Amino acid sequence: MPSAAIGALAILRQMTAVERTGEYARILAENRRYTDAFDRSALTAMPLSRLAVVACMDARLDVEETLGLRTGDAHIIRNAGGLVTDDVIRSLIVSVELLGTQEIVLIEHTRCGLQDLDEDAFRARVAADSGTDVEGPVVKYGGFTDLEENLRRQIAILRDHPLLGRFAIHGLVFDVSNGGLSELA
Repeated sequence: MPSAAIGALAILRQMTAVERTGEYARILAENRRYTDAFDRSALTAMPLSRLAVVACMDARLDVEETLGLRTGDAHIIRNAGGLVTDDVIRSLIVSVELLGTQEIVLIEHTRCGLQDLDEDAFRARVAADSGTDVEGPVVKYGGFTDLEENLRRQIAILRDHPLLGRFAIHGLVFDVSNGGLSELA
């Protein structure tokens, strides 16, 4: 894991519950401001662009801004690594079968925290931090070594899926240093 990410995690771990509660109070106040100007009640759950995006949850990647999307334009599904998990597949099936999505875009990015992740070491760290047994529930975090190879593997999962393979599926790499997108597939 990159040292900057480890440093940010250390800072978060040092925050007191009161400091975290302060951030929670801030977002609730922001929601009150948001509701004063809310004008999207006429939108439906169907994405206007008929697009679903699967992307990494990395805070540096603003999917809507990067792709020029507005609220209501697309279904955006995010997780660590932008990986095609069972839950992502479930969400995409709902999106295409119930809500009319016709196109799927996967976005992974440079300098991802999962790239070169030592899963065993991370699992041991999580167990130590939580005070649980490292042999407890095994979570697969999705660590990978080669970004493009990983994205190709995620695309292949979707293209080979019997319920999703008939849709247009694209892969993009977001460069966190300049905001650019590179087409992979």
